[in-house]
Amino acid sequence: MSLGSHLQELKKKHATLSEKVEQAQRSPAVDDLVVRELKKEKLRLKEEISRLAN
Repeated sequence: MSLGSHLQELKKKHATLSEKVEQAQRSPAVDDLVVRELKKEKLRLKEEISRLAN
């Protein structure tokens, strides 16, 4: 897998997580721990994207 396609895949995963976080925050039934874990994973992806892009 080339670096460009790997970055694209990471960006897709990041966008998907963004949507999941937004949905989870709107839903009163979702535990705060779940939202926190989603945000943590989203941040990890963002940092990896940034690291690979540089």
